[in-house]
Amino acid sequence: MHNEISKQLIEFIKKSPTCFHAVQTMSDLLIEEGFTELKENEKWKLEKGGKYFVTRNGSSLIAFTIPEQEMKGMRIMASHSDSPSFKIKENPEMEAEGHYIKLNVEKYGGMLCAPWFDRPLSIAGRVIVRDPETGTLRTVLVNVDRDLVMIPNLAIHMNREVNDGYKYNAQKDMLPLYGDITAKDSFMKTIADAAGAAPDDILGHDLFLYNRQKASIWGASEEFLSSARLDDLQCAFSSLKGFLAGEKKEYMAVHCVLDNEEVGSGTKQGAASTFLYDTLTRAHDSLGLSREDYLIHLADSFMVSSDNAHAVHPNYPEKMDPVNRTYLNGGIVLKFNANQKYCTDGVSAAMFRDICQKAGVPVQTFTNRSDMMGGSTLGNISNTQVALNTADIGLPQLAMHSPYETVGVRDTEYLIRAAEVLFC
Repeated sequence: MHNEISKQLIEFIKKSPTCFHAVQTMSDLLIEEGFTELKENEKWKLEKGGKYFVTRNGSSLIAFTIPEQEMKGMRIMASHSDSPSFKIKENPEMEAEGHYIKLNVEKYGGMLCAPWFDRPLSIAGRVIVRDPETGTLRTVLVNVDRDLVMIPNLAIHMNREVNDGYKYNAQKDMLPLYGDITAKDSFMKTIADAAGAAPDDILGHDLFLYNRQKASIWGASEEFLSSARLDDLQCAFSSLKGFLAGEKKEYMAVHCVLDNEEVGSGTKQGAASTFLYDTLTRAHDSLGLSREDYLIHLADSFMVSSDNAHAVHPNYPEKMDPVNRTYLNGGIVLKFNANQKYCTDGVSAAMFRDICQKAGVPVQTFTNRSDMMGGSTLGNISNTQVALNTADIGLPQLAMHSPYETVGVRDTEYLIRAAEVLFC
């Protein structure tokens, strides 16, 4: 079973080179499953038993179902659509030595820089196009689906100390090579061709580098899976699969995928935004329920903040807590932090462990070493807008924030099964 799920995950990631493509891929799957798309700038008319989804900015998505019977509360699983990468700057072409054209980029999120070198990359994202006939603006997703650029390393002979440690400068070291001098002034035409538009009709863009290396299932028993963007598309995929499979009879089931987690979530489509709050309150309003009904439901609700977690690294086992140790294929990771980098507490931990016991899936526990700072995620940030019992969880992985990360092939299925029970 986990081999088939791994192949589905690989296909999902392949279709999702950016957050915009990930949301479009999920939207297409939801429409196939009979969900109705709602628009934030239109009135909503919801019905009991209905299945709906809404997007914001083309990079965040919330899908939800209304139970036929009286609603007990809400069950929410939240993940994020973005991954660390390099964003193409405005006016990106840079001539070098009269022989090369490279592209001006800036870092998006905190990534491992070294693995970006010497591998085939391309560019995807969205462009905003003015229709030449009507003058209206429309968004077009683009993916230059071929090996297009590369960030070449400096030879060891010219930097013999590089293996002793090197601090990469994003403005100097990380600029991708686009072509020789004959490529001058062609970048926006390449993007326009991918969009099926004229270069002059493109008035804005959000474009990112992405790793072209194919995903791989490997290991002595094919127990590992490596791919780009596993953080956090593995959780987004698992949440969606469990959401679609769950019975969704008693609670308002909510599959929530937010953007910009890697840069702090403080955007109109991030966890700090009103997107989740707006969606939940509008749904209650459309169903003729009061604000007090919403608050009562919220008190009886539960959210799982789902963002991948660190596994013990075989070469650096000392980097993990001496007691709470997590491993690939060992099950879902429940995250704790005394300083509230993760929002799991005793109550939400018990609720999530109960779900996993019902699903028959293993649970691991993660805490940082007490002398090391760790990362954070979207759980606490989201709680500032929608306050409810929340557990921070994830799937164990190696090489987090590399352009090629590694997970266990069994863990995706574990989270799908837990999500199916969550969405009862």
